[in-house]
Amino acid sequence: MAPPDIVFLFAASTALMSPVGYQTNLFVYGPGQYEFRDFVRVGRLIQLLLAVVTTVGIVAFWGL
Repeated sequence: MAPPDIVFLFAASTALMSPVGYQTNLFVYGPGQYEFRDFVRVGRLIQLLLAVVTTVGIVAFWGL
């Protein structure tokens, strides 16, 4: 079984649906005149993909 801190690390590194989820998102949020919904619209697909890949990867590497 995966150590809980590793699981939380993977989960926290995939926060892409918010401009405050990652520092690079904040860098472009203001100057690019993006709105919050822009991050949700683009980030939800990437978030879903990474959620599946992360879950499968953790199970494959550490097992259940």
